Amino acid sequence: MPPSSLEQEVARLIVESLQLELDPAEIDPDAPLFKTGLGLDSIDALELALAISRRYGIELRADDEQNGRVFASLHALTGYIDTHRK
Repeated sequence: MPPSSLEQEVARLIVESLQLELDPAEIDPDAPLFKTGLGLDSIDALELALAISRRYGIELRADDEQNGRVFASLHALTGYIDTHRK
């Protein structure tokens, strides 16, 4: 299934906010964002959470137990944003 427009938008946000050298279309919506997938780390998570907060008005807290699920993949992150954005 092709990525949704929100997935494309969030993929662009990831690439731009983290200054990654890849095309947003190269991000597999179901691949992990951290470690084995896209290879992001905890600093990237903080920067990405800030960018999401600014763009979508969603507060993501570092101590939230859901973060593992929220940031599991582009698809999971997009679903969370779609549900919680203002």
